[in-house]
Amino acid sequence: MLQYQLDMALKSDTKIEIIKKFAASTKDTGSPRVQIALLSSQIEELTGHLKVHKKDNHSRRGLLKIISKRRRLLNYLGKSNPKDYLDITKSLKITSQLRSAE
Repeated sequence: MLQYQLDMALKSDTKIEIIKKFAASTKDTGSPRVQIALLSSQIEELTGHLKVHKKDNHSRRGLLKIISKRRRLLNYLGKSNPKDYLDITKSLKITSQLRSAE
């Protein structure tokens, strides 16, 4: 039997590291760049969880909601600041879907 340890929420030290890496200033915690990075790490954790627990449809629905929220933030960032959009998609290895930013 497979053992899989997962906390559904991100740990606070992981969050702090992500915020430090993607923040524009020291007090920046809510910019689209930071939110997209946090959502991406949540997506990675949930994807790993769903690989083990294939029938967990409640978590799958939560994953789809997180993915759509990240997509909306990426669309906003692509329209408001294309340079940041390209930087964050490259650093997080997210496929770019905005034609105007390419």
